[in-house]
Amino acid sequence: MNCCDLINKTKRKKKLTENEIQWLVNEYTNENIPDYQISAWLMAVCLNSLSDDETLALTLAMRNSGDILDLSNINGITVDKHSTGGVGDKTSLIIGPVAAACGVYVPKMSGRGLGHTGGTIDKLESINGYRTELSLNEFINIVNKTGFSIVSQSGKLCPADKKLYALRNASGTVDSIPLICASIMSKKLAVSADCILLDVKYGSGAFMKTYDDAKKLADIMTRIGNMAGKKCSAMVTDMNIPLGRNIGNALEVAEAVEILKGRCNGKLYDLCLDLSAKMLELAGKGDFTSCKQMASDAITSGKAAGILEKTIELHGGDARIVNDTSLLPQPRYSHNVYAEKSGIIQKMDSEEIGMTSLIIGAGRKNKADSIDMSAGIIIEKECGEHVQKGDLLLTLYSSSITDFSEANRRALNSITIE
Repeated sequence: MNCCDLINKTKRKKKLTENEIQWLVNEYTNENIPDYQISAWLMAVCLNSLSDDETLALTLAMRNSGDILDLSNINGITVDKHSTGGVGDKTSLIIGPVAAACGVYVPKMSGRGLGHTGGTIDKLESINGYRTELSLNEFINIVNKTGFSIVSQSGKLCPADKKLYALRNASGTVDSIPLICASIMSKKLAVSADCILLDVKYGSGAFMKTYDDAKKLADIMTRIGNMAGKKCSAMVTDMNIPLGRNIGNALEVAEAVEILKGRCNGKLYDLCLDLSAKMLELAGKGDFTSCKQMASDAITSGKAAGILEKTIELHGGDARIVNDTSLLPQPRYSHNVYAEKSGIIQKMDSEEIGMTSLIIGAGRKNKADSIDMSAGIIIEKECGEHVQKGDLLLTLYSSSITDFSEANRRALNSITIE
């Protein structure tokens, strides 16, 4: 085969065969095709898209480029969940234990945060001693014992995706829905769970800015998952405002514990019940309404919190944090952000709040950056609330900075009061 011929076919809107796409991915992964030729093909995909058959072929080729997990030794139906990311998104820490408490097995691989979006692995590593890098046997043993485990993504999983994503980022071809779908679904299919739930975010704090674009992505990922032989479903959820009141690694773990302890409700709690119910429904536990009641009962009974506690212990972490969140990293400094006028909070820009958390040390600008696990933000007033001038809007926390002036300015810019 010839790479130029395949570039020209996509450029002219002619479908590639499964063998042609497999060849393209294999040859590029093995460094037999230069970056500039694959960049040209990626740009042709951005301009002309791919059919569902082509997207499935690309997804499977990327999945097959590395390790595929064998979860056959897990003693029941497995459900994986993926979120397209956002600000304050700690849902995996909540819905995993809830689903496990209801008899579903949740083996999950997650990544680290970059930029204004947080990473589940970073959140877990704010727990003293928690190990995110385990052997496959350790991982499966924990899932069998508690029903739930989250580990960091293996470096041998989908190497083609790592190469292609880096090239997409450098060549301005990130925003193609078929390419986004193949990147996400290749990793989900490599984990090999029986069922996959996709939480596709839209809004200011998400990669997909509009509901319509998020719906398109959710639809194609669901189709590709089903075509690959998995039970797959998606929910499109709002990321125009942060999820919950806490942003930042240790702070988000603390909020997840509060929800699992039944001491916190609101939009985050409601979303987690919906996501948990959808996971249970996918696993065949009942219809959505009955599964939602099961999820609620798992929290009120304390069973879900117990699952989290045992899982942390088996990962080597300090499980006492489930009963005493003060054992999580504590900040040295804090700063209050006050309302500059009276009125109703009309808007809270997720991306701007996420960037504020980045400034105070809670995130990474580059992959090699270290994170201040204690840094973050607590939202004191939410959208729709009436505030008076001088009311406390946000509290900023950090152990790495003492000058909060830039963060204060950015935080105020994120909130619209009318």
